[in-house]
Amino acid sequence: MARLVSASAMTRRLNAPNPALVETHVDGSPRSVNRQQVALVREEWRVVDRWWTEEPVDRRYFDVVLASGENAVVFLDREAQSWFSQRA
Repeated sequence: MARLVSASAMTRRLNAPNPALVETHVDGSPRSVNRQQVALVREEWRVVDRWWTEEPVDRRYFDVVLASGENAVVFLDREAQSWFSQRA
């Protein structure tokens, strides 16, 4: 029997960000991500874009290695004051 797939399921974004539980150090860098300790912050960068629109982007990104050895990219959406994670 053939299975029907909705158009919305077919058009989901690849590597879409997911909400994350992040605890930070005083300087704002991640100490833990989803209750896993951060072993190393490999890189940090900031993206500011679309400031001229009604939906500006202001994000602080971190490329991290968790204690489990897993790589992750997390970012703080500075407009929403919310953390998100993406697969590295």
